[in-house]
Amino acid sequence: MKLLILGGTEFVGRAVAEAALARGWDVTVFNRGRHAAPEGVTVRHGDRLAAGGLAALEDGEWDAVVDTWSAAPVAVRDAARLLAGRVGHYAYVSSASVYAFPPAQRISEAAALVAGSPDDADADDYARAKRGGELAAAEAFSDRALLVRAGLILGPYENIGRLPWWLTRIARGGPVLAPGPRDLALQYIDARDLAEWILDAVRDGRSGGYNLVSEPGHATMGELLESCVRVTGSSAELRWTAPEDVLAAGIAPWTELPIWLPQGGPECEAFYRGDVGKALASGLRCRPVAETVADTWEWLRSIGGVAPQRPDRPAVGLPEEKEAAVLR
Repeated sequence: MKLLILGGTEFVGRAVAEAALARGWDVTVFNRGRHAAPEGVTVRHGDRLAAGGLAALEDGEWDAVVDTWSAAPVAVRDAARLLAGRVGHYAYVSSASVYAFPPAQRISEAAALVAGSPDDADADDYARAKRGGELAAAEAFSDRALLVRAGLILGPYENIGRLPWWLTRIARGGPVLAPGPRDLALQYIDARDLAEWILDAVRDGRSGGYNLVSEPGHATMGELLESCVRVTGSSAELRWTAPEDVLAAGIAPWTELPIWLPQGGPECEAFYRGDVGKALASGLRCRPVAETVADTWEWLRSIGGVAPQRPDRPAVGLPEEKEAAVLR
């Protein structure tokens, strides 16, 4: 297989590139050149939002393209139109955020979607931007477009900071505010499992929308944080705290306490209760949470303990003084 990745150097794109190389595929990555590409790929450079920025893609043919773009949909539109006659399938890595919120029912691929436009040059609204990207891919590739609606993504190379923050905080030791309940059922996907599914899907010619995340309860909040304690070798003491006490302290779920959402709320229903039957039936397999945590810690240590941070995303994590006030 000849694969083109639009991106290919960070997090999901890098996981896709490494998985494809491991299969012996011929991999080309196209990006701005700000980060080193995996060894073994062919590199083409360009800026998708600049005039003439796609010039490096004006020649060449590929069996499939994987696009990890998450900003203005016009970038997906222009790339998809340029490649439509020279690429077999177009896999756009979208998001579960494209579903209308709050959900009226358990989210499946048939749930209501937000509005979006492939001609939108604005990226301020993440959900609308991702939906616009979907429409752009579908407009150019029709039934050759695969829309990968990923949920929470964790694993090595994470540049959002969620699991790296927990690992760093727990490695520091001492009492740790652990938002309850301990048995809160999580739903997420390791970037490497996401990558393997995408590669299988483009190989098999799958198209349309797929929710790509583990089954609800693949892991719990307790299993996640306790895995962090084990792999770091920390003496940290997890202090499980009731959700109402966390919220009463003015602590923001998801951002100040990454990954955590209060049980029963619409956000929790949307992000941790999604229907993934279609993906599972098509071969999705998810590794244990302990493996994701251990490998992320090993990667984090290999780069000096400080995870990269996407400039278009705010840093996450709970300030020490705010945590201390609640624990007191």
